[in-house]
Amino acid sequence: MTFPALENSYARLPESFYARIAPTPVAAPGLLRLNEALAERLGLDPAWLASPEGIAMLAGNRLPEDAEPIAMAYAGHQFGNFVPSLGDGRAVLLGERRDAEGIRYDIQLKGAGQTPFSRRGDGRSALGPVLREYLVSEAMAALGIPTTRALAALATGESVYRERPLPGGILVRVARCHVRVGTFEYFAQRGDEEAVRRLADYVIERVHPDAAAAEDPYRALLDGVVERQAGLIAQWLGVGFIHGVMNTDNTSISGETIDFGPCAFLDQYDPAKVFSSIDQGGRYAFGRQPGIAVWNLARLAETLLPLFSNPDAGTSDRDAQVASAQAALDSFEGRFEAHWRGILHRKLGLAERSEAGLALAGELLTAMAEQKADFTLTFRGLLQAVEAGDDDDVARRAGFGDPAAFGTWAARWRAQLAEEGRPTEAIRNDLRSTNPAFIPRNHRIEQAIEAAIEGDLAPFERLLAVVTRPYDDDSGRAELADGPEPHEVVRQTFCGT
Repeated sequence: MTFPALENSYARLPESFYARIAPTPVAAPGLLRLNEALAERLGLDPAWLASPEGIAMLAGNRLPEDAEPIAMAYAGHQFGNFVPSLGDGRAVLLGERRDAEGIRYDIQLKGAGQTPFSRRGDGRSALGPVLREYLVSEAMAALGIPTTRALAALATGESVYRERPLPGGILVRVARCHVRVGTFEYFAQRGDEEAVRRLADYVIERVHPDAAAAEDPYRALLDGVVERQAGLIAQWLGVGFIHGVMNTDNTSISGETIDFGPCAFLDQYDPAKVFSSIDQGGRYAFGRQPGIAVWNLARLAETLLPLFSNPDAGTSDRDAQVASAQAALDSFEGRFEAHWRGILHRKLGLAERSEAGLALAGELLTAMAEQKADFTLTFRGLLQAVEAGDDDDVARRAGFGDPAAFGTWAARWRAQLAEEGRPTEAIRNDLRSTNPAFIPRNHRIEQAIEAAIEGDLAPFERLLAVVTRPYDDDSGRAELADGPEPHEVVRQTFCGT
């Protein structure tokens, strides 16, 4: 058997869009984890992928016959500063597969060796970042949040050198599309309007097909990206996720969470919380993520401006284009608020998106911040509060310094639930399906990585088992739902490069 046929649509674009480069073979590839369900969705045989021939293919030591491996070119604003040439410095796109619904997905090897965009880097990945992205991306998928996926994690049999020698790894990543805001910036800053148009047409055809029928397809494309980003950021906030490095080169046009690097989940709720060691100024703090999304979208709008039509004969093309782009950007706030209100109401078990419900959510978040309460345990505790009525136990487990603060709020919450009169089972269903019991806790990820580096994958597998079923109670692994002890708290996370 061989690797099934790949499509190579991105490689049909002009040569300026990428560099043709094959993965660099590794010494002794070993399969650590294969996502069998995802493989089957892509029409790939898990048994063959786990064979020596399949492992060689996943590691880049061999290539499918019809593969046209490329490293994609892009630029990006990193922490607000423009870098004109970035690109895939350690990733190689093998090609694309369609699922049973005909949706095309990229298959990319991350950590596959040097490319023309490596900028003096080794093009490799340590095993830790590979396992982190596998855990977090699969957790995000299970939480129902748009994300890139992990098809496989492999060891390379080689060491990489960061602060110390570390075992190397490769992540086989799957995405709807790897085009980023920075991809558009790469061509726009070169004044290559035709390349921007070609890229926009490609993205419309592949990811935003509804835009093709619009009166102004490129403005419709911007609208589509704005909507997807608004929904995505609201979903991030709903589970306490901090991306950590929301640069424009890490902002996907498809609306997927991409490039997990120094990402983290909140333990104690703090809207100003930062984990990323490289985010010294708190630019990408938890509560700033909606505003940063708008900033990034403005950079996309700037690249698309020349493509917008001008339906108003009384204005200059430029004025009309700017006004059109601004209207799209201005819509972000309303779109985000609509998503966020819906998430908050479901997290509280409330049916109506009322001002009273929104006020309750705001009061709870304020109390959580003041009391340093655990984000995930507080919201999951609402299910216990409905089922057992024990507010004090919920507050203690969530870490409220003053349990009465939760009890006072809970009394108002119960009154609102009673006023709405929803069936208890409907309330339970909302609470259970919106508030996860398990997230990839930062300290658990670190423990799993450290064990894996020493050759023990059991903690990784144990954690993966619960974060891919985040809404299920698991009494056998209940401790994985708990926040860290003081000595286990992770204060900083680090970029895999």
